[in-house]
Parts: sequence; structure tokens; C-alpha cells
Amino acid sequence: MTNQLSVSALFDLEKTIAKDIFDGIDLPFKVLPLISDFIIKLGNSLDEEIFEKRGENIWVAKSAKIAPTAYLNGPLIIDEGAEIRHCAFIRGSAIIGKGAVIGNSTEVKNAIVFDKAQVPHYNYVGDSILGYMAHMGAGAVTSNLKSDKSLVTVSVGKEKVETGLKKFGAILGNYADVGCNSVLCPGTMLGQSCRVYPLSMVRGFVPAKHIYKNKNDIVEIK
Repeated sequence: MTNQLSVSALFDLEKTIAKDIFDGIDLPFKVLPLISDFIIKLGNSLDEEIFEKRGENIWVAKSAKIAPTAYLNGPLIIDEGAEIRHCAFIRGSAIIGKGAVIGNSTEVKNAIVFDKAQVPHYNYVGDSILGYMAHMGAGAVTSNLKSDKSLVTVSVGKEKVETGLKKFGAILGNYADVGCNSVLCPGTMLGQSCRVYPLSMVRGFVPAKHIYKNKNDIVEIK
């Protein structure tokens, strides 16, 4: 079952400036502790004609749109054409892809947001990865820490995959779409082109091309 959780099953690595962080990685959550150091290494190699350095370990593409009210903390890379909207709060250790949208009052921390992914309204994305053109509806959030502070596991049917991580929010495959005001519990992984109904509480793995209505009603998209 774990092959469904693999980097190759979830993502197109040509759709992120962070593709090299996945070299030799089978399960994508393994890169979460590596993001901060990777940003610093990559940032120092970026083309100065395309990117400008803003403060300590913050690189922003000159074509990106950054609202004057947005807060940017490093390490951080914002790629070309990305849009960081009013009162967005990027806490650091974040890679924001080409054409991605970080919206009004959205908070991002220790995350990779692939090209054209969108978290446009009142979202929280922590210790998470959002694939190409993934989308989280208004108010949808990731929960990245279990209430008992134990290590996060990923439930795949009756199997539990150990992550070794205390903080791990969610991983969304390419084109995954999360409905408004949904909560993605620690260790949630959505396959490519999944859809999650609004007001859902999601835990564990949802296979590619399925609709999550509730934990007892997950149907294949025909």
C-alpha cells in the first residue's frame, strides 16, 4: 500500500523549484525536517536576475506579487508569478511555487507549495506539502500536532505507516481539492485529484481520484 504514498504517485516534480529535495526520497513526509536547510542552500544559488534577496534567507522572485501587509519570515523562497495576498503570514521554512496563491490571513509554516497550488482564504498550512494545482477552500486547515503529542502515523486501510515525526500536517497530491472549513488531521495524505467535501474531518490516506464524503463514504470518481 505504501507505493500509493510515494513521491512519484503523488507529485510531478517538474512542477516545483524544490524538486531536488526529493532525490532518493520514497515517502514525501521524509523531506519535512529538511526544508529549512534546503531553502538556504537553494536560495544562495538562485539567479539574481530573477530573484531578489529580502532580509535574512528570504528570496522573492521579482515577478511575484507581495501585498504590503503580508509578513514574510525566512528561510523562504517565493517563485515567479506567485501571489501573496493581504495579511498572509509566512512563518518560515516555506517554498512557494510558481503562480501559487497564499491568500488573505493564510498562515504557512514549514511547507512546500507546488506551482499553481492555492490556499486563498483563511487557511493554515503547517508541516505539509501541497502538490501541483492543489487547492484548499476557505477556512480549510491542516492540523499538524496530535493532542497527546505522540508521533504521527498515516493510516492506510488497516495498516499504519510510521513517520517518526511529531509534527506532520497533510500531503495533498496534484489537483487535490479540499472543501471549505475542512480539517485535515495529522498524517492526512490525499492522492492525486481527490476531492474532500466541505466541513469534513479527514484522517489517514484517501486514494487518488476518490471523493471523501465522510470516513464511511469514500467513492471513486468515475
